[in-house]
Amino acid sequence: MFRLSEIAIDTAALRAQLARADAGACVTFEGWVRDRNGGKAVRGLAYQSYAELAEREGRRIVEEARERFAIAAALCVHRVGELAVGELAVWVGVSAGHRDAAFAACRYIIDEVKRRVPIWKNERYADGASGWLHPDDTPVA
Repeated sequence: MFRLSEIAIDTAALRAQLARADAGACVTFEGWVRDRNGGKAVRGLAYQSYAELAEREGRRIVEEARERFAIAAALCVHRVGELAVGELAVWVGVSAGHRDAAFAACRYIIDEVKRRVPIWKNERYADGASGWLHPDDTPVA
């Protein structure tokens, strides 16, 4: 349901796991490493995590989505380690009987993962500096 990955995320394999005969909708979210943040040029980043706690909390979030929304299946994978600009950092997929539930559950999962899962981001900037960011992508003072 939720896992961390040190390697590239295989979106096709994940999407295939969402297929269900009772599902008429599939919604996915992909979060990529962008080249700018807060007006600064970004050349890459590193994600770090307390893996055991992150995976437990991530599974809890996906289970909450299954309980709150009428969905058939949900998955979330978040990268850890060094990522370059353009790489896929997080993937969420939800299948459901209808699109409304799939969209709502997908949004719930990514928002709660960003808010609650202990994954920390350190951006590396083009000027050689680096900085830790809060989940809302603001620099830590």
